[in-house]
Amino acid sequence: MIRPMTMRFFIFLIGLVPALLFAALANAQSGGTAASKHRAWSIICDTPPGASSEQCALMQNVVAEDRPEVGLSVVVLKTADNKARILRVLAPLGVILPNGLGLNIDGKDLGRAYFVRCMADGCYAEVILKDDLLTTMKSGTSATFIIFASPEEGIGIPVDLTGFGEGFDKLP
Repeated sequence: MIRPMTMRFFIFLIGLVPALLFAALANAQSGGTAASKHRAWSIICDTPPGASSEQCALMQNVVAEDRPEVGLSVVVLKTADNKARILRVLAPLGVILPNGLGLNIDGKDLGRAYFVRCMADGCYAEVILKDDLLTTMKSGTSATFIIFASPEEGIGIPVDLTGFGEGFDKLP
C-alpha cells in the first residue's frame, strides 16, 4: 500500500539532498543526459548546481489516452546516501489535491499518495518506494496513475512498466 512520506523523514531528505530532490526531475525535463534507455523508461543524469557528482533518475513521461492535454512525469530516484528510494509523480496544475494520486498495477488497487506541493510546473505526489511496492512495479506490466479533475472524475493515465526493473537495477 502507498503511504505518504512522514514529515520528519521529508525534512531529513530535504536537508540531506536538496539539489537531488528537485534537480533530477527539472534537469531531466530541461535537457539532462539520457544515460540509458530501458524499454519505456529512461535513466536521465545531470550534475545539479552545487553538487559534487552526477545525479540520476529513472523516468517516463506519459499522457492520458483519451485526454492528450493531461500528462504525468513519473520519476524514481535514490537518495544520495542510498538509504531511500523515492517515487515522485508530477501531475498538471488543476488536479483536485485532497483526492490524491491513485495507483493501480495490473488491475490491483494499491491506494493513493498525497500531493505534497504544487509549483509552477505542476503538483508533486511522492512516496518512499518501499520493498513491496518496488517488487510490484518490477514484476508488473502496466500501471495506471489516477488524478482527479473533479471530485467524481478520475483520469486514468497508463504507465508502461516494461523495462522498469532493469532500469531501476541500473540506476546509480
